[in-house]
Amino acid sequence: MRNFFKDENSGHSDARSGTRQDVPAIELRNIDFAYEDKKNLDDISFKVNNGEIKVILSSSGGGKSTILKLILGLLKPDAGEIFVDGQEITRLDEDELQHVRDNIGMVFQEGALFDSLSVYDNVAYRLNERDVPEEEIEAEVLRLLRFVDLEKEIEKLPSELSGGMQKRVGIARALVGGPKTVLFDEPTAFLDPITCGTICDLIIKLRDVENVACVVVTHEMNVVKHVTSERAVVQESGRVTMENGIEPFSLANTSILMLRHGRVIFDGISHDFAYSDDPYIRNFIHGTEVDPTAKHAVA
Repeated sequence: MRNFFKDENSGHSDARSGTRQDVPAIELRNIDFAYEDKKNLDDISFKVNNGEIKVILSSSGGGKSTILKLILGLLKPDAGEIFVDGQEITRLDEDELQHVRDNIGMVFQEGALFDSLSVYDNVAYRLNERDVPEEEIEAEVLRLLRFVDLEKEIEKLPSELSGGMQKRVGIARALVGGPKTVLFDEPTAFLDPITCGTICDLIIKLRDVENVACVVVTHEMNVVKHVTSERAVVQESGRVTMENGIEPFSLANTSILMLRHGRVIFDGISHDFAYSDDPYIRNFIHGTEVDPTAKHAVA
């Protein structure tokens, strides 16, 4: 996988897209969006850089998933601008938007796998659509399944996999084409704590090893704690290991965006979030430190 994501120009440009590394992977500027007469997002602005995780937090119905749909161009904002790799996308037609989507990976909450297709064929699906030669498809699928540690499950159907395995297949499929940005919609929903940790470790590897920008929509504070307290390190042998930071909420390359009633009430580094005096944030932090398989909402 390393050769697929290789940086060709000493950190100044990216082989996957040709864009400069100092251009944000994703940027929203003053976005307004309403469903019918109800404003869902109100003057939303933020950036996500390459090699950064942006965790978007809110209570249920707070606008998190709407932001992902706007980034993908599935929805149009009522006002504001959206940039993907420096390109403003709100005025693009459908063909132009599809080209943008081809460079973004999407991991769905439900997994969204094809029930009748094997693990191999699920991951290979987009490559088959593009008429990529079979030998190239096989090499790419095997590489991606190794990344998510599922190469032994290659011939199984989704129904034969656990929920966590299905999520990992979804991550492998999202990485087809070497996207520089991957969007995660509630990636640990309904998973047990150990499996949740495995999914978080994969997101961390994308951030630290592959320099991928990750947008993680969640309501679970255990996810925030994990991705802000662990880092992936490549050993001399080439093996990737996980290392703990000094404390939770300690990594500068992971930031948090907190929404309330469709507005940004916090956007910054995780350490500042953890020690915020805002009563809503304090309530959210302490109200969600429970079993990640449960559902929660903060009024």
